[in-house]
Amino acid sequence: MGDKKQVIEALVSGGAATAGPPLGPQLGPLGVNVKAVVDKINELTADFKGMKVPVKIIVDVETKEFEVEVGIPTVSALIAKEAGIEKGSSEPGRVFVGNLTFDQVLKISRIINQKIGLDNLKSVALQVIGTCVSMGVKVDGKDPKQVTREVKEGKYDKYFEDVSIET
Repeated sequence: MGDKKQVIEALVSGGAATAGPPLGPQLGPLGVNVKAVVDKINELTADFKGMKVPVKIIVDVETKEFEVEVGIPTVSALIAKEAGIEKGSSEPGRVFVGNLTFDQVLKISRIINQKIGLDNLKSVALQVIGTCVSMGVKVDGKDPKQVTREVKEGKYDKYFEDVSIET
């Protein structure tokens, strides 16, 4: 890429970005192929359907080449979406506002791991369950603290066998 770079940051709907605002009007004047950029964003954000996802588009205004960097929604945003809740409990530990299946915990863990890149899905899952504790969200209908103990004791190991870290 040359030296003339423009960076555009936007919040897009996962897998559903369009050439309309906010992207089209910002990308158009740079002379880049807007459709190609939108297609790339949608390909990279397909896992986040129904969520707002931060994206950064770096455009070389001389060569018209571009790169797309996708941010990842927060763990709490992913949990809220999966649990179908607006926000966490105001009294976590006492008042529970939602429930996730362990499969949903794994789904969130894989998404988060794209950002942090650990090679141990179990430790990522424990972080997600820890966030469930602070949000007042049960896991498999149980207090998430109990599920944390059970994961550490190996009761959920069948979920981690044969699970490649890739999504």
